Amino acid sequence: MSSVQSADIQTTASSTATNINTNKKIKAEDQQDRFLKLLVAQVKNQDPLKPLDNAEMTSQMAQISTVTGIEKLNTTLQQLASSTEDTRAVEAMGLIGHSVFVPGRSLTLNGESASVGIDLTQPVDQLKVTIFDSAGIPIRQMELGPKPSGFSNIPWDGKTDTGSQAAIGEYTFAVSATQGGNDIKVEQFSLGQVRSVAQQDDKTLLDMGDKLGLVSLADVKQVF
Repeated sequence: MSSVQSADIQTTASSTATNINTNKKIKAEDQQDRFLKLLVAQVKNQDPLKPLDNAEMTSQMAQISTVTGIEKLNTTLQQLASSTEDTRAVEAMGLIGHSVFVPGRSLTLNGESASVGIDLTQPVDQLKVTIFDSAGIPIRQMELGPKPSGFSNIPWDGKTDTGSQAAIGEYTFAVSATQGGNDIKVEQFSLGQVRSVAQQDDKTLLDMGDKLGLVSLADVKQVF
Protein backbone atom coordinates (compact mmCIF):
# COMPACT_ATOMS: atom_id res chain seq x y z
CA MET A 1 0.00 0.00 0.00
CA SER A 2 1.56 3.36 -1.04
CA SER A 3 1.95 6.35 1.29
CA VAL A 4 -0.61 8.24 -0.84
CA GLN A 5 -3.19 5.46 -0.35
CA SER A 6 -2.49 5.41 3.37
CA ALA A 7 -2.96 9.16 3.59
CA ASP A 8 -6.28 8.84 1.73
CA ILE A 9 -7.43 6.12 4.15
CA GLN A 10 -6.57 8.24 7.19
CA THR A 11 -8.18 11.36 5.68
CA THR A 12 -11.39 9.46 4.82
CA ALA A 13 -11.52 7.83 8.26
CA SER A 14 -10.97 11.18 9.98
CA SER A 15 -13.65 12.88 7.84
CA THR A 16 -16.15 10.08 8.53
CA ALA A 17 -15.50 10.21 12.27
CA THR A 18 -15.93 14.01 12.24
CA ASN A 19 -19.26 13.78 10.40
CA ILE A 20 -20.56 11.12 12.80
CA ASN A 21 -19.55 13.16 15.86
CA THR A 22 -21.10 16.33 14.37
CA ASN A 23 -24.39 14.56 13.68
CA LYS A 24 -24.51 13.17 17.21
CA LYS A 25 -23.80 16.60 18.66
CA ILE A 26 -26.67 18.09 16.63
CA LYS A 27 -28.94 15.24 17.75
CA ALA A 28 -28.11 15.90 21.43
CA GLU A 29 -28.72 19.64 20.99
CA ASP A 30 -32.07 18.93 19.31
CA GLN A 31 -33.12 16.80 22.28
CA GLN A 32 -32.24 19.64 24.67
CA ASP A 33 -34.17 22.18 22.57
CA ARG A 34 -37.25 19.97 22.44
CA PHE A 35 -37.11 19.37 26.18
CA LEU A 36 -36.79 23.08 26.99
CA LYS A 37 -39.68 24.00 24.64
CA LEU A 38 -41.89 21.34 26.23
CA LEU A 39 -40.93 22.51 29.73
CA VAL A 40 -41.68 26.17 28.90
CA ALA A 41 -45.03 25.19 27.33
CA GLN A 42 -45.85 23.09 30.39
CA VAL A 43 -45.11 26.02 32.74
CA LYS A 44 -47.13 28.48 30.62
CA ASN A 45 -50.15 26.22 30.48
CA GLN A 46 -50.10 24.88 34.01
CA ASP A 47 -53.17 25.14 36.23
CA PRO A 48 -52.70 28.18 38.49
CA LEU A 49 -54.49 26.30 41.26
CA LYS A 50 -52.17 23.27 40.78
CA PRO A 51 -48.78 24.66 39.77
CA LEU A 52 -46.03 22.34 38.60
CA ASP A 53 -44.26 20.74 41.53
CA ASN A 54 -40.65 21.99 41.97
CA ALA A 55 -39.41 18.48 42.71
CA GLU A 56 -40.98 17.19 39.49
CA MET A 57 -39.40 20.00 37.45
CA THR A 58 -36.00 19.35 39.04
CA SER A 59 -36.35 15.64 38.28
CA GLN A 60 -37.10 16.33 34.60
CA MET A 61 -34.11 18.68 34.30
CA ALA A 62 -31.88 16.10 35.95
CA GLN A 63 -33.03 13.46 33.43
CA ILE A 64 -32.17 15.58 30.40
CA SER A 65 -28.80 16.47 31.97
CA THR A 66 -28.07 12.77 32.45
CA VAL A 67 -28.93 11.99 28.82
CA THR A 68 -26.75 14.86 27.62
CA GLY A 69 -23.87 13.70 29.80
CA ILE A 70 -24.09 10.15 28.44
CA GLU A 71 -24.11 11.47 24.86
CA LYS A 72 -20.98 13.53 25.53
CA LEU A 73 -19.26 10.57 27.20
CA ASN A 74 -20.05 8.30 24.24
CA THR A 75 -18.72 10.92 21.83
CA THR A 76 -15.49 11.25 23.81
CA LEU A 77 -14.97 7.46 23.93
CA GLN A 78 -15.56 7.17 20.17
CA GLN A 79 -13.05 9.94 19.51
CA LEU A 80 -10.48 8.16 21.68
CA ALA A 81 -11.11 4.84 19.89
CA SER A 82 -10.77 6.50 16.48
CA SER A 83 -7.56 8.24 17.54
CA THR A 84 -6.10 4.96 18.85
CA GLU A 85 -6.89 3.13 15.60
CA ASP A 86 -5.29 5.93 13.55
CA THR A 87 -2.15 5.66 15.70
CA ARG A 88 -2.02 1.89 15.18
CA ALA A 89 -2.33 2.35 11.42
CA VAL A 90 0.63 4.74 11.41
CA GLU A 91 2.67 2.30 13.54
CA ALA A 92 1.78 -0.55 11.17
CA MET A 93 3.01 1.44 8.15
CA GLY A 94 6.43 1.57 9.81
CA LEU A 95 6.58 -2.25 9.82
CA ILE A 96 6.47 -2.60 6.02
CA GLY A 97 9.64 -4.36 4.89
CA HIS A 98 10.43 -5.63 8.40
CA SER A 99 10.43 -9.27 9.49
CA VAL A 100 8.04 -10.12 12.33
CA PHE A 101 7.01 -13.19 14.29
CA VAL A 102 3.28 -13.91 13.96
CA PRO A 103 1.17 -17.00 14.79
CA GLY A 104 1.86 -19.80 12.31
CA ARG A 105 3.63 -23.08 11.54
CA SER A 106 5.33 -22.26 8.23
CA LEU A 107 9.10 -21.98 7.92
CA THR A 108 11.10 -20.54 5.04
CA LEU A 109 14.71 -21.57 4.48
CA ASN A 110 16.27 -18.81 2.35
CA GLY A 111 19.91 -19.63 3.05
CA GLU A 112 21.76 -21.74 5.57
CA SER A 113 19.48 -21.03 8.55
CA ALA A 114 15.96 -20.13 9.63
CA SER A 115 14.08 -19.43 12.85
CA VAL A 116 10.85 -20.39 14.57
CA GLY A 117 9.24 -18.69 17.56
CA ILE A 118 7.61 -20.18 20.64
CA ASP A 119 5.79 -18.74 23.62
CA LEU A 120 5.51 -20.69 26.89
CA THR A 121 3.14 -19.84 29.73
CA GLN A 122 5.43 -21.68 32.16
CA PRO A 123 8.93 -23.17 32.27
CA VAL A 124 9.36 -26.66 30.76
CA ASP A 125 11.97 -29.34 31.33
CA GLN A 126 11.80 -30.68 27.76
CA LEU A 127 11.17 -28.90 24.47
CA LYS A 128 11.23 -30.53 21.02
CA VAL A 129 10.99 -28.88 17.59
CA THR A 130 10.32 -31.05 14.53
CA ILE A 131 10.89 -29.76 10.98
CA PHE A 132 8.82 -31.22 8.10
CA ASP A 133 9.42 -31.00 4.36
CA SER A 134 6.74 -30.06 1.81
CA ALA A 135 5.46 -33.66 1.80
CA GLY A 136 4.97 -33.63 5.58
CA ILE A 137 7.92 -35.95 6.24
CA PRO A 138 10.00 -35.07 9.34
CA ILE A 139 13.57 -34.24 8.35
CA ARG A 140 14.95 -32.83 11.61
CA GLN A 141 14.11 -33.25 15.30
CA MET A 142 15.75 -30.87 17.76
CA GLU A 143 15.71 -31.86 21.44
CA LEU A 144 16.28 -28.55 23.21
CA GLY A 145 15.96 -29.52 26.87
CA PRO A 146 14.58 -27.08 29.46
CA LYS A 147 13.23 -23.65 28.48
CA PRO A 148 11.98 -20.72 30.61
CA SER A 149 8.52 -19.20 30.27
CA GLY A 150 7.98 -16.42 27.74
CA PHE A 151 8.94 -15.95 24.11
CA SER A 152 11.97 -17.66 22.58
CA ASN A 153 13.54 -17.48 19.12
CA ILE A 154 14.61 -21.01 18.10
CA PRO A 155 17.21 -21.15 15.27
CA TRP A 156 17.44 -24.00 12.75
CA ASP A 157 20.81 -24.44 11.08
CA GLY A 158 19.18 -25.87 7.96
CA LYS A 159 20.59 -29.34 8.55
CA THR A 160 18.62 -32.59 8.41
CA ASP A 161 18.97 -35.46 10.89
CA THR A 162 21.47 -37.06 8.49
CA GLY A 163 23.69 -34.00 8.62
CA SER A 164 23.03 -32.90 5.04
CA GLN A 165 21.99 -29.35 4.13
CA ALA A 166 18.26 -29.00 3.45
CA ALA A 167 17.22 -27.40 0.18
CA ILE A 168 16.12 -23.78 0.08
CA GLY A 169 12.33 -23.63 0.19
CA GLU A 170 9.23 -23.90 2.32
CA TYR A 171 8.89 -26.13 5.39
CA THR A 172 6.58 -26.51 8.37
CA PHE A 173 7.32 -27.21 12.02
CA ALA A 174 5.69 -28.52 15.19
CA VAL A 175 6.66 -27.91 18.80
CA SER A 176 5.98 -30.08 21.84
CA ALA A 177 6.84 -29.42 25.48
CA THR A 178 6.55 -31.28 28.78
CA GLN A 179 6.98 -30.43 32.43
CA GLY A 180 7.22 -33.28 34.90
CA GLY A 181 5.90 -35.65 32.25
CA ASN A 182 2.82 -33.50 31.54
CA ASP A 183 2.21 -31.91 28.15
CA ILE A 184 2.42 -28.10 28.14
CA LYS A 185 0.68 -25.91 25.55
CA VAL A 186 3.05 -24.04 23.25
CA GLU A 187 2.13 -21.09 21.05
CA GLN A 188 3.99 -21.31 17.72
CA PHE A 189 5.15 -18.35 15.61
CA SER A 190 6.41 -18.03 12.04
CA LEU A 191 8.86 -15.42 10.82
CA GLY A 192 7.66 -13.46 7.79
CA GLN A 193 8.03 -10.10 6.10
CA VAL A 194 5.36 -7.40 6.18
CA ARG A 195 4.43 -6.52 2.60
CA SER A 196 1.67 -3.97 3.11
CA VAL A 197 -0.95 -2.69 5.56
CA ALA A 198 -4.72 -2.90 5.17
CA GLN A 199 -7.78 -1.61 7.05
CA GLN A 200 -10.68 -4.05 7.47
CA ASP A 201 -13.68 -3.81 9.82
CA ASP A 202 -11.97 -1.03 11.81
CA LYS A 203 -8.91 -3.27 12.34
CA THR A 204 -5.31 -2.77 11.21
CA LEU A 205 -4.05 -5.83 9.35
CA LEU A 206 -0.62 -6.77 8.04
CA ASP A 207 -0.28 -8.53 4.69
CA MET A 208 2.30 -11.28 5.25
CA GLY A 209 2.05 -12.91 1.81
CA ASP A 210 0.46 -16.15 0.63
CA LYS A 211 1.72 -18.39 3.45
CA LEU A 212 0.68 -16.30 6.46
CA GLY A 213 -1.99 -14.10 4.85
CA LEU A 214 -3.53 -11.14 6.70
CA VAL A 215 -2.51 -10.90 10.34
CA SER A 216 -3.75 -8.50 13.02
CA LEU A 217 -1.20 -5.97 14.26
CA ALA A 218 -2.00 -7.13 17.79
CA ASP A 219 -0.68 -10.63 16.94
CA VAL A 220 2.86 -9.45 16.22
CA LYS A 221 5.20 -11.00 18.81
CA GLN A 222 8.61 -9.67 17.78
CA VAL A 223 9.98 -7.30 15.13
CA PHE A 224 13.33 -7.37 13.35
